[in-house]
Amino acid sequence: MASGAKSFLADAGYGEQELDANSALMELDKGLRSGKLGEQCEAVVRFPRLFQKYPFPILINSAFLKLADVFRVGMLGSMASIIPERKNAHHSIRQSLDSHDNVEVEAAIFAAANFSAQSKMLGSMASIIPERKNAHHSIRQSLDSHDNVEVEAAIFAAANFSAQSKDFAGGICNKISEMIQGLATPVDLKLKLIPILQHMHHDASLASSSRQLLQQLVTSYPSTKMVIVTLHTFTLLAASSLVDIPKQIQLLLQYLKNDPRKAVKRLAIQDLKLLANKTPHTWSRENIQALCECALQTPYDSLKLGMLSVLATLSGTIAIKQYFSIAPGTTATTARSFDLVKLAQECCYHNNRGIAAHGVRVLTNISASCQEKDLLVLEQDAVFGLESLLVLCSQDSSPGAQATLKIALTCMVKLAKCRPHLSQSVVESLLTQLHSAQDASRILMCHCLAAIAMQLPVLGDGMLGDLMDLYKVIGRSATDKQQELLVSLATVIFVASQKALSSEVKNVIKQQLENVSNGWTAYRIARQASRMGNHDMARELYQSLLTQVASEHFYFWLNSLKEFSHAEQCLTGLQEEDYSSALSCIAESLKSYHKGIASLTAASTPLNPLNFQCGFVKLRIDLLQAFSQLICTCNSLKTSPPPAIATTIAMTSGNDLQRCGRISTQACSLFLPCAERTCLPVEMREFSSLIEGMKGKMKLSMEEFRNLATRYGDLYQSSFDADSATLRNVELYPTVENSEFAYFYLRLLVKHTACLCNAVIALLKVPLSFQRYFFQKLQSTSIKLALSPSPRNPAEPIAVQNNQQLALKVEGVVQHGSKPGLFRKIQSVCLNVSSTLQSKSGQDYKIPIDSMTNEMEQRVEPHNDYFSTQFLLNLVILGTHNITVESSVKDLNGIVWKTGPKTTIFVKSLEDPYSQQVRLQQQQGQPPSQQQQQQQRTAYSRF
Repeated sequence: MASGAKSFLADAGYGEQELDANSALMELDKGLRSGKLGEQCEAVVRFPRLFQKYPFPILINSAFLKLADVFRVGMLGSMASIIPERKNAHHSIRQSLDSHDNVEVEAAIFAAANFSAQSKMLGSMASIIPERKNAHHSIRQSLDSHDNVEVEAAIFAAANFSAQSKDFAGGICNKISEMIQGLATPVDLKLKLIPILQHMHHDASLASSSRQLLQQLVTSYPSTKMVIVTLHTFTLLAASSLVDIPKQIQLLLQYLKNDPRKAVKRLAIQDLKLLANKTPHTWSRENIQALCECALQTPYDSLKLGMLSVLATLSGTIAIKQYFSIAPGTTATTARSFDLVKLAQECCYHNNRGIAAHGVRVLTNISASCQEKDLLVLEQDAVFGLESLLVLCSQDSSPGAQATLKIALTCMVKLAKCRPHLSQSVVESLLTQLHSAQDASRILMCHCLAAIAMQLPVLGDGMLGDLMDLYKVIGRSATDKQQELLVSLATVIFVASQKALSSEVKNVIKQQLENVSNGWTAYRIARQASRMGNHDMARELYQSLLTQVASEHFYFWLNSLKEFSHAEQCLTGLQEEDYSSALSCIAESLKSYHKGIASLTAASTPLNPLNFQCGFVKLRIDLLQAFSQLICTCNSLKTSPPPAIATTIAMTSGNDLQRCGRISTQACSLFLPCAERTCLPVEMREFSSLIEGMKGKMKLSMEEFRNLATRYGDLYQSSFDADSATLRNVELYPTVENSEFAYFYLRLLVKHTACLCNAVIALLKVPLSFQRYFFQKLQSTSIKLALSPSPRNPAEPIAVQNNQQLALKVEGVVQHGSKPGLFRKIQSVCLNVSSTLQSKSGQDYKIPIDSMTNEMEQRVEPHNDYFSTQFLLNLVILGTHNITVESSVKDLNGIVWKTGPKTTIFVKSLEDPYSQQVRLQQQQGQPPSQQQQQQQRTAYSRF
């Protein structure tokens, strides 16, 4: 359980002793200076970890200066260990771009006696020193070497520099062309030189000349290897330069159709797939038609599979609409008359499951994209083909069958979404096949059923019976697939159940968990129950897991989840019109929430502070308190005597306004004199004040909701790494604007308050969904800031004279997890610097407000995830100033996210010596000397 729980409290670092950057670098330096080759290599291997942990240019440069010494004087073994680690740390060391220390690193490289290692090291540094002329010259010299190893290393370096430097690419292009066309160059060396031409895309003329050379090569050298390398380089150059892509598609189709060699055909199909993914809009109808004809004519299943893969990719893009568009001057034809449809119908029942899968995929995309009415036959073929693949692949647990099954299930979800009338038959096929399928296939089928049930909840009730029958018979072993199946099937049950789970369903799930499941499986099922709003089931599972964890942090985490589930379960008993019971349920829920937030706070650590979780729960607590206050406010606005007695009085008196009791009496005492007197405006103002008094408590409640809406917005802005579903859920919480309630008709007052209370109860009866970001963080983005000058001790202030400005340099590094940019990417970083006067020293006199504070903001774009900027702060007031630097990020869509962090330093503004001396002389009654005044004027003349 402890090992599995690490996924939601990852990198907590409990009990791990951390070294600062200097200490860690000193430890590695000892290993580098060791006389043993093994210790040197071990120290080199540990450098990338140091770069990831402390990714600041000053440390990276210091480390590489030490590595440069080893590289200069080391043996081949240490050189061989440095080069791959240099590549592994490629992303981190790119942040030291344009650093002066790189010159010394280069000097160490050029001083190396091993020219092969020299070229390889230069190639790995191409992203840092792309415009260094001495590096360019060294690569050119190495290309002319008679040592084949050195030439191959130079080719590696030339390829890397060509990708980074326009000048180098333009200068080396003629050299590469001469070597390729030269008769003295061996063929195997030409095959290594040709791929360099794919990087000649920096300008149109360079790309055009490279394309002409490749055109000559593909004609002059018809051997298989040469044609394959040249065509592939041709394609990569066209894709990078975005020039002549239609011509490249035609060239590839020509080789696919006319060249008899299967290797060349496979390469053409591979490159066509690349262009279909990157530029589908450049495909014309004639291109797709030519590819369909090749697929219909080829007798080889492997080639047909590749062509269908390209067509399946195109069928899901804008190219399919261009293919079915009617050309001017031609008669309209049905979709069935096109070769693409004929090919897909022919292949959807093919004995090769890969071909059948792509054929069904094409039919599904056509059904989803085309809005023609005559698609009944295509839809039927798609459904029958999907059912055939489902039966075929669900019985086979091989990787190929599982990959084909994934394609089929994806098509089922898409078909059910775009053609809802087909969803019932799709679901029935899945449920029927679920009983006889392999465990690996069952897991995928459960994911498909859950996706369909989320899109069409009306189908959920029909699934429960079959799902429960299956749940009773599975789980007889404790294999990983069985555990995964338990989680997947429970997820479908939670999604399909429109109401709370019955006791029978809960007993079946708990019985299976007791028989074969481990603690991690039980936690995953409980987590899914919390996400789907089945809090009673989740609470019981969390309770059973409390004694199965080894860490107190994990215990507090599970205990907090148990309390949150119990709090939400308390709200399931709410009933309309029963307002006193609603207040009791909310109070009981708040009691559990307060217990849970205490446990959640105990589960947080400095490395994993659980900020989103704590913020989300605190907002939920305040929302429940606001709802409780709203119900109390509505109850206080109700009339006196109670409504039942008021109705009797109203019927006896014949005045329906008596239902409103005291309020109507006071209102009538105001209105009746108005009919006899002419001072109506004065009485209306008194009546208006009465109404405003009635609305006072309601306005107070509305202010609470406005504050909640603002806080939910702040939580939204701070969740940069959250998935879209979590953000959408947070965004849907209360956004109350100017809500004004007008009670001009007093007979509707009770109905208004009852309506509000019933609305509150209806909202609280909807189960709260704890979204994925509450449990899992799929994208991780953080910013590390470094300020200079910085104090040696964080508690000590930095000293600066009040007649000088403080130059504050802010450096930062953007750090990513395993999936950078999964949901959104950073475009720029916003830095806000503010200073406030904490304590004042010296004379007590009035200080202008603008002299006490500084407010500055700058936006910088990270370069290779590193950014740097400076601020000039004016601290003229003597005393201690608190300087705060706060960072936020702006994504590619222009949205600003308050990601943090916030860093604070203290600066003590001291009186400059001359002013201090003048002040002391004034206190002693002595005027300043003329020489001192001249020195002061000279000092200030610079400014």
